[in-house]
Amino acid sequence: MVAIINTGSSLRRAFLYNEHKLSEGAASILTVQNYPYNADEMNTDRRLNLLLKLAGLREDVKVNSVHISLNFSPDEQLSDGIMAGIAKEYMDKIGFGTQPFLVYRHNDSGHPHCHIVTTNIELDGSRISLHNIGRERSEPARKELEIKYGLVKAEDHRKTLYALKPIDASKVQYGRTETKRAIGNVLANVIDQYKYTSLAELNAVLKLYNVTAERGGDNSRIYAHRGLNYRVLDTEGNPVGVPIKASLFHNRPTLDYIENKFLKNDVARQAHKAKIKSTIDFAIASKRPKTLSELEEHLRRSGLKMMLRQNGQGLVYGITYIDFKTKCVFNGSALGKTYSATGLLERMGLGQVRTDKSITLHREMERNKVSDEGFTAEKNDPKINKTVPDTSVEKTLLDLLLQQEYASNAVPFEWKKKKKRKKKW
Repeated sequence: MVAIINTGSSLRRAFLYNEHKLSEGAASILTVQNYPYNADEMNTDRRLNLLLKLAGLREDVKVNSVHISLNFSPDEQLSDGIMAGIAKEYMDKIGFGTQPFLVYRHNDSGHPHCHIVTTNIELDGSRISLHNIGRERSEPARKELEIKYGLVKAEDHRKTLYALKPIDASKVQYGRTETKRAIGNVLANVIDQYKYTSLAELNAVLKLYNVTAERGGDNSRIYAHRGLNYRVLDTEGNPVGVPIKASLFHNRPTLDYIENKFLKNDVARQAHKAKIKSTIDFAIASKRPKTLSELEEHLRRSGLKMMLRQNGQGLVYGITYIDFKTKCVFNGSALGKTYSATGLLERMGLGQVRTDKSITLHREMERNKVSDEGFTAEKNDPKINKTVPDTSVEKTLLDLLLQQEYASNAVPFEWKKKKKRKKKW
């Protein structure tokens, strides 16, 4: 069992997320605990209003929403009664047993799971501390319940439980509800987890799962009003189905919401910048790939996805790197000149010097392009390799291993300014 605790300042948002699933038929209410109503007296307003009234007892507490998901292995077939019992015992063990809380069972993913919505403000106005709740209370509770109910341990399934798969466009292109649900599942696993600093970098990740974010044309109304739509893509990268406004999703991944993450993400990803550069350098120096397809395959084995941007003639004009281990996204130029499309082609001896050779090379690369699911590289055409000069790599392995990465590169210019010394009188 994997328990994930999300805290926030909007009880209404967490509540409506589950209620929308309920109205769409993608969820059911397992149990309602500690509410002063009978089952036949319960309705949507009463479920929400009690939580809001409790939170209102302490207006000074900003973080008053607790949204928990309990996730089980796909191999476990749990009845509603057992899942509800596990949820109640879990809440009791983490100190929320007497709080009003709602338990929803979701059925729109590949593994059984339930969501719990409550508040940390008690009836007397006191606040339940959320400090280190995951490590000090949730983890011991999770382990006890795994033993008691014979559940698959989180350590055995944490990596595979949330394996996100690309959307099957053929299943969602005819219905708005199916489209929204499919896109929402992708956004929930990408928006707040990956470290991107532009809409283009975010789209590089979303396209792996057949989703894209669109602002519309420069002269369009949606662009003028800073709107954002999300759409499903087919296997050819063409949009299908109904575009969904960002404001209609429960976490509201609007343009403002995304842009507010850019600076924070940029600071967070700097710690992994040197490692990604070293991974690319090492692949080029040690493997000496003769084509971009070969380099892409070597990087894939290290958990690094290299996505190429090409024009209509097949020429590469941009590269984006996605590190699945650290969830960092870098445009090539953000890593440095030698990691951009032009710099990388020059380092590998694939410089776009002559148009005819370049078009031949990149058309072949397009045919051998790695799929998002399999990441399986195709064999390169010998004819193409003949048109590519086999130049030696400038850096040796020893130079590569001994090189230093300067942390000052990640520090904004304003922070580097020296403080002025006070003059001595």
